[in-house]
Amino acid sequence: MISKLHYISQGNTTKEHLENIQKACTCGAELVQLRLKNLSEKKILKTAEEAREITGHFQTRLIINDYYKIAKKIKADGVHLGKIDVCPTIARKHLETWQVIGGTANTLEDCEALIGKKVNYIGLGPFRFTTTKDNLSPILGINGYLTILEALQTETPIIAIGGIIIEDIPSILKTGIHGIAVSGDITKDFNKIRQFNKLLNSPSEQEQVWHPNQKI
Repeated sequence: MISKLHYISQGNTTKEHLENIQKACTCGAELVQLRLKNLSEKKILKTAEEAREITGHFQTRLIINDYYKIAKKIKADGVHLGKIDVCPTIARKHLETWQVIGGTANTLEDCEALIGKKVNYIGLGPFRFTTTKDNLSPILGINGYLTILEALQTETPIIAIGGIIIEDIPSILKTGIHGIAVSGDITKDFNKIRQFNKLLNSPSEQEQVWHPNQKI
């Protein structure tokens, strides 16, 4: 079962990413995605190992953005692949059967291609303008989700992404979307995770307990 709330890590440094992942886990996040850009693979591997240690204590699922070989090495719960990353069918050959693969989509055609490649979920967006991603694809909005989901009629979970704030949830859910991915709105206030979980009817509404003797 794909989680309904995905927290995508933010931070100006790897330390900030790890601190934010810890905060997200503490506040009840079911799934976090480690998203690091413009760093060496060695640095990303080290950070991913530390993120796996943190999420493991909370039984929180960890998804690695882009780097499927790192996801396999640290036994992450899966990988999320962008439109210009490796093909999901190639990544699947390297990953364990229990590791999930998500893919990024912006159009109906993108979604159909990913479904054909048997991804476990699709991150469809952007919902609105967001500064967290360069070379942003065309904005979808509510009407975009309605149109694409009606045409797809798929059982593959669709996750809305892109500048989403908590006030958007009721209208987004009416489109038939499975869940949402959030970065900025949660990073500003991790206590919102419980509100997001409640609105999404997510099973993870209880705060986790962090062991203070565990270091980032």
